[in-house]
Amino acid sequence: MTLPIVAVVGRPNVGKSTLVNRLIQAQDAIVHPTSGVTRDRSYHRTDWNGRDFMLVDTGGIEFASGDAFGDSIRDQAVVAAEEADIVVFLVDGAVGVAPGDDEVAALLRRSKKPVFLVVNKLDTPGREEAIHDFWGLGLGEPWPVSALHGHGSGDLLDGLVEALPDWDDTVEEEGIGVAIIGKPNAGKSSLYNKLLGRERAIVSEVAGTTRDAIDTVLHDGDTVFRLVDTAGLRRKSQIDESVEYYGFVRAMRAIDRADVAILVVDAATGVTDQDQRVARFAEERGCGIVIALNKWDLVESPEDKVELVARLPEMLGFIGYAPVVRVSALTGSGVQKLLPTVATVYASYSQSVPTSKINALLTELRSSGHTVSKGGKMLRLQYATQTGVKPPVFTFFANHPRLVDTNYERYLENRLREAFDLLGTPIRLKFRQKG
Repeated sequence: MTLPIVAVVGRPNVGKSTLVNRLIQAQDAIVHPTSGVTRDRSYHRTDWNGRDFMLVDTGGIEFASGDAFGDSIRDQAVVAAEEADIVVFLVDGAVGVAPGDDEVAALLRRSKKPVFLVVNKLDTPGREEAIHDFWGLGLGEPWPVSALHGHGSGDLLDGLVEALPDWDDTVEEEGIGVAIIGKPNAGKSSLYNKLLGRERAIVSEVAGTTRDAIDTVLHDGDTVFRLVDTAGLRRKSQIDESVEYYGFVRAMRAIDRADVAILVVDAATGVTDQDQRVARFAEERGCGIVIALNKWDLVESPEDKVELVARLPEMLGFIGYAPVVRVSALTGSGVQKLLPTVATVYASYSQSVPTSKINALLTELRSSGHTVSKGGKMLRLQYATQTGVKPPVFTFFANHPRLVDTNYERYLENRLREAFDLLGTPIRLKFRQKG
């Protein structure tokens, strides 16, 4: 199922993200007074009066801008308008028709798409006369709203829903949620674009370009993936701008709703403390993990390549279960291996191991005699079963569960990984008193 798409476009700082948040009744879109905060298209599923649709927030359209990202932002907004079923052109009612509004209106008239001309920032009821000048844009009747206070938003939603095209209401396949994560400038957006085969995200050498998480569904054979490009993650102490902080929070949300995280590591600089922190975020939140050693083509000597791989257990040993794929987002080398690896990890992440097999392993462990004891008490594992998936959770019933220490937990985890196919997935162990 493909949901109808409503794209919100307009100049910078007219309140697009505020309107999106108002219409979806959530704080998903980043709102900030700084121009250019929304750079990529950001997709938000919502509904009104029983009709589901996708609302797209875009960067501000400027035809003359000193922003290094100005052309890319404008291109992204134009693409959003082209793929949309309905376009909401948002203008600033507090300042009236501004320079640039005519150019945007002309662009939208040429698109031949249904356009709702929405006049924002009419925060005081009774100021509807401020909309009269906007008739001159040639886009039909203006819709007065206050995105901040909600005035007129219900009427706007009624109009949008009425204009939505018919669509197939079959069940939408969510696919395998994949969060592309990593420190800033590791090449996440470049890898994202290479996976999709088109320019879906803005790619830049400037760290922190991607501030919104942007989802795209990708079909690879019979497997469906939902890819999320996230803001680069860095230490909280290094997050100075509130905008970047919001991007950091968005990335955390993306990890929370992902099944598998692709940890993008810059092979040219090697594994760093920041890579460790990012990996820890994903591991703590229970994601399956694939390590993508990006920029592998920039590691010149065979000795450097061997050293880099040899350091992985030292730096990322706590996710030693994660498969490693050597890639170059620039040349495409190795990228074709990523999605099949993600699918394999997802199979491990979501699998259920039969209780009979778990207890057969437990019988072997007991016969080996390896256990822990303290204060005259000896641990005996009596029964085990899998009690959760995504990630797998194994519960052990024992006579003295408090005796289990970190070393013994690691021992059990290693034995489980040896016995069952648990590639790329964290596992959780629980211990309960029998009876």
